[in-house]
Amino acid sequence: MAEQTTSSIVIAADPAAVMAVISDFAAYPTWAHGVKRAEPVATDGSGRAERVYFELDASPIKDAYTLAYDWHDDESVTWGLVEGRMLKAMDGAYELTDLGEDGTEVTYRLAVDISVPMIGMLKRKAEKVIIDTALKGLKKRVESSGRS
Repeated sequence: MAEQTTSSIVIAADPAAVMAVISDFAAYPTWAHGVKRAEPVATDGSGRAERVYFELDASPIKDAYTLAYDWHDDESVTWGLVEGRMLKAMDGAYELTDLGEDGTEVTYRLAVDISVPMIGMLKRKAEKVIIDTALKGLKKRVESSGRS
């Protein structure tokens, strides 16, 4: 990934429980701010999504797009943009570190490029808002699901 924004959070659950929520795309609209729809359109042999169609309305970004996913057990998942209307690029990753009894540290990396001109500083700020909101939503979803 080129210029990217990164943030981390600790979730009181094991990596498998965190990855179960990350991979449950149908539930994203209930916890991922701005995601109006998330629908897997292709899956791998283990049933995990390889391509997911999203409809997003998270100001300043409103778009419909498809991401391709690459899963690395319960340690990380990376994604990249296949196609979008407003988005020119979206590369990201969730990286999970098992902290044992202390839970799981989740690091979210994101780089976004849109088709309309935007100052780099504003783009990074938008990425930061997206990341922080997603991490808080993920933490709340995992910890309230009782999975650990």
